[in-house]
Amino acid sequence: MDEARIARRGLSPRLWLAGGWLLIALLAAIFAPLIAPQDPLAQDLMLERLPPFWLDGAEPGYWLGTDSLGRDLLSRLIFGGRIAFIVAFAAATSACLVGSVLGLIAGYFGGWADRIISRIVDIWMAFPPVLFAILLVAVLGTGLSSVILAIAIIDWTRFCRVIRAEAMSQARMDYVESARIAGYGRIGIMLREVLPNVLPSVVALLSLEMGIAVIVEAILSFVNLSISTDDPTWGSIIAEGRLSIHQAWWVLVFPLVTLILTVLSFSQFGEALKARFDPVLR
Repeated sequence: MDEARIARRGLSPRLWLAGGWLLIALLAAIFAPLIAPQDPLAQDLMLERLPPFWLDGAEPGYWLGTDSLGRDLLSRLIFGGRIAFIVAFAAATSACLVGSVLGLIAGYFGGWADRIISRIVDIWMAFPPVLFAILLVAVLGTGLSSVILAIAIIDWTRFCRVIRAEAMSQARMDYVESARIAGYGRIGIMLREVLPNVLPSVVALLSLEMGIAVIVEAILSFVNLSISTDDPTWGSIIAEGRLSIHQAWWVLVFPLVTLILTVLSFSQFGEALKARFDPVLR
């Protein structure tokens, strides 16, 4: 049984593996105060750089070891997931709404609307995304809302370009012409006929954008431009682990693995959903 047929039946291994990891990470973030074994901000220099539980010198209750200030690494990763998922959902959804609406208008109506929107997108994409994000956060000030706004301002163009191309292709289909003959208005055709057929692409892009948002937030927190509080983030943990890689490799490795798994899961989950619900593949 090939992958396309498996995906159509909802049995794609990518869907279950990626969705399973994201569900576990999301539930851990939501219930962090209940499941975190320690206070993520509690410092104890007597417990600095304890190794993970399977290595000599480990302490009970510190499953993934501690950092240079004696803070529990597992608890910090769990609480850091809260920031990552908040940024992922809020920033990606905002970028999706703005970009998809503009892309749908540009692709379906064409003409002057397409020319104006396309020129704005070209100008916007001339700026390097990460440097643009750092500049925006520096101007807006550090904080969770600034990070979310910066990512949304930058990445709406990704949705706009892809949805524009999809809408332009769908607008030439026979079912659109049939809807015109049946007397539907242009807005009605766009919303009732074209939009449902571009939704699989929107879903795949939204999931991919969530992974990108997680990476951008990690980069910003790595350079100390994310949240302004002492709350742990994956990027700040990685930044600290980089400084103590020779004494405590686990402080760098575990947040990196968590970040990579989360980003890959978002990407694979989106692709699997598109394969599952795309009308062309069905």
